[in-house]
Amino acid sequence: MHTVVERELELGLVLSPERSVPVPARLTYRTDDPYAVHVTFHIGSDTPVRWTFARELLVEGVFRPCGDGDVRVWPTKFDGRSLVCVELDSPDGRALLEAPAAAVSAWLERTLRVVPPGSEQGLLGLDKGLSDLLAMASTDDLLPGGPRPSDEAPEAGA
Repeated sequence: MHTVVERELELGLVLSPERSVPVPARLTYRTDDPYAVHVTFHIGSDTPVRWTFARELLVEGVFRPCGDGDVRVWPTKFDGRSLVCVELDSPDGRALLEAPAAAVSAWLERTLRVVPPGSEQGLLGLDKGLSDLLAMASTDDLLPGGPRPSDEAPEAGA
């Protein structure tokens, strides 16, 4: 069974230093995808906009500027409010969003209680998947017809 940690939140889409518009969003963390956070923006279109990036990036970005490429995150203060800025860059354009730092931090703390940092790999099931794959490989050896063509040694001169 997988756990989901969600939070509805209103972000500010920054249009200029003096103006932003509210954007309803949902932060989602799922234990079946333990390294990632998912943000869904409800922008009034038929299809919401979804972004997925590393949870570690958001955790670090609450404290100091971080990120490279499509997603950058940093803390700031504006009019006495602590905010977390998230800049998203895509071929369709760039967006700067502001979120209340306390709300983002509280949600992140919930995700960190569910899956502490460093324990994510244990949730991926890699060991079981590898065991299953190796078990399938060993049963292939038992199939009639001998080794598969890819298992045969190359011909001399090939």
